[in-house]
Amino acid sequence: MTTTAIPPRAATIARQAAFDLRLVLRNGEQILLTLLLPVVLLVGLGRTSVVSVGETDAPRIDVVVPGIIALAVMSTAFTSLAISTGFDRRSGVLKFLGATPLMRSGLLWSRVAAVLAMVGLQMLVIVPLALLLGWSPNGPLIAAAALVVLGVAAFGALGVALAGVLRAEATLAAANGIYLLLLLGGGVVVPLDVMPAPLAAAAALLPSGALGEGLRLVLLDGTAMPWSQAAVLTAWAALGAVLASRTFRWE
Repeated sequence: MTTTAIPPRAATIARQAAFDLRLVLRNGEQILLTLLLPVVLLVGLGRTSVVSVGETDAPRIDVVVPGIIALAVMSTAFTSLAISTGFDRRSGVLKFLGATPLMRSGLLWSRVAAVLAMVGLQMLVIVPLALLLGWSPNGPLIAAAALVVLGVAAFGALGVALAGVLRAEATLAAANGIYLLLLLGGGVVVPLDVMPAPLAAAAALLPSGALGEGLRLVLLDGTAMPWSQAAVLTAWAALGAVLASRTFRWE
């Protein structure tokens, strides 16, 4: 019986991804952003009526959970990734790792794998807690998973593009500022139909609004696949990839 060995390059990428994930889990600020804040908002918004979720017959928790999942993706794939990449670029870590056998392409793949792993950990925390709070998803989970992957691609590409053109301190300020703006008015937690019409129309074209509304359509309304929201996320992922490839500086 023969076994298939893992190619050395793939193993190197996996080790680097595991190292990146451990760094995130050891950073208190990153844990606050990626895990604690979504959990606090899940419990707070799911159990109180401080923020309106619109006129609906569905249980409040069913309306809240898709937005919290979108928020978790945004916090990890955009804000956390942009900040860590910006400071790694300033310290010379990116330049050093790019010159190792990992190479620059391997470094990018390891970051992608680390982000996906972190999002997976977030789901392992958020989903069971939401179920305990009474959440009952209606649509196909495979469609929701596809939207999450598209959201990771869109926010990740934009996060890398942001970190590649700004200084580390500016990236920190910009990433947190954009995160706060999208949290409050980007259609992530607050459904689009609750927002003023002009703001809702603009938010629907943002990756935050597309992911939040897409997940609500699937998990709340039972839509098989919200293709318009998927198209918006795909467009942002492509735009972010083009910007990052043309403007990213490794040092």
